Amino acid sequence: MEYTNLGRTGLSVSRLCLGTMNFGPQTDEPDSFAIMDRALEHGINFFDTANVYGWKLGEGVTEQIIGRWLAQGGGRRDQVVLATKVYGRMGEWPNEQGLSARHIIRACEDSLRRLQTDTIDLYQMHHISRTTPWEEIWQAMETLVAQGKVIYVGSSNFAGWHIAQAQAAAGRRNFLGLVSEQCIYNLLTRFVELEVIPAAQHYGLGIIPWSPLHGGVLRKMAEGGAARGTAGRSAEALATHRPTVEAYEKLCADLGHDPADVALAWLLSRPGVTAPIVGPRTVDQLDRSLGALEVDLDEPALTRLDALFPPVASGGPAPEAWAW
Repeated sequence: MEYTNLGRTGLSVSRLCLGTMNFGPQTDEPDSFAIMDRALEHGINFFDTANVYGWKLGEGVTEQIIGRWLAQGGGRRDQVVLATKVYGRMGEWPNEQGLSARHIIRACEDSLRRLQTDTIDLYQMHHISRTTPWEEIWQAMETLVAQGKVIYVGSSNFAGWHIAQAQAAAGRRNFLGLVSEQCIYNLLTRFVELEVIPAAQHYGLGIIPWSPLHGGVLRKMAEGGAARGTAGRSAEALATHRPTVEAYEKLCADLGHDPADVALAWLLSRPGVTAPIVGPRTVDQLDRSLGALEVDLDEPALTRLDALFPPVASGGPAPEAWAW
């Protein structure tokens, strides 16, 4: 396994991050335990979850599964860099969601209880709050850091402007602020290259791409990748991009690599990317994701991928991507 620092911090994380969103809804608890054990065997030390995962209001199903796995001991908690999220609705009442100081503090306490741990290594805001001032958000996060309940703070699904606002406010308080941004990023979805990634690089945030295979579209169709998508983003993307996806599979065959490995390797080659999130439903899917670390994409291969999946506008950061 390869490791890198998370953004500008001294924290070492694996170049692949284990996503746990399937734990509960798609993968039962014994299989979830097996996946996490295998991740550690592979050297994957970066696990990502969220308090809303499991999709049963207020229950934190996925966090509970991870907590019971951690409670087995055997050094599991010490080996894992544990990331979870706050923002989503966790109850019927109005203050059981968002980024008010009240909800941040309470949601953190609830996540710690479900995860059966004393500390969250990376506490991520799952979405921007347009109604909560940054002074309030940072006051809550500073309290959690001072209490030892949170070590680092990250964002998810932020725009570049939101990252700039957050860091300006944190700087006024002499607080570290954000250290990572988790965003959708893959060959089919490259708009973060315009402003989010430049902002993240400027402020020292590591990029953690979610949906690196675009819901399975960039996995080999014959193996149940894009072909399995009958609804949502996967089906829509395949319907729109089927000729491109077929050409992509041919390109991968020419390169001698699996399409999923190429998609992950492409992300690993992108500036600012710390670790794409892989969300296996089975141990076999996790094992196969490690193949991406053995793929070295040269300039001709990267050029062919850009031709198939062009960057937004003329490519690169804004405003040069669309202006002179």
